Amino acid sequence: MDFIRRFLLYVSVTALLCLLIGLYKPWVMLWWEDIQNRKKVIQVYGTAALISYVLYWAVLLILAL
Repeated sequence: MDFIRRFLLYVSVTALLCLLIGLYKPWVMLWWEDIQNRKKVIQVYGTAALISYVLYWAVLLILAL
């Protein structure tokens, strides 16, 4: 379970880093999309960061029980 927790934390940190890069230059992070704007960057990478971070804490709380 420690591996899963650490993996989720790394995914959330990576998604946050991609979010910050994408807010500066959206076309760098959304090169495969037709529309490359900051709103799309927030939708894709913000959602990934938020979901993985919530799952990280959920796994941590499950282990604590």
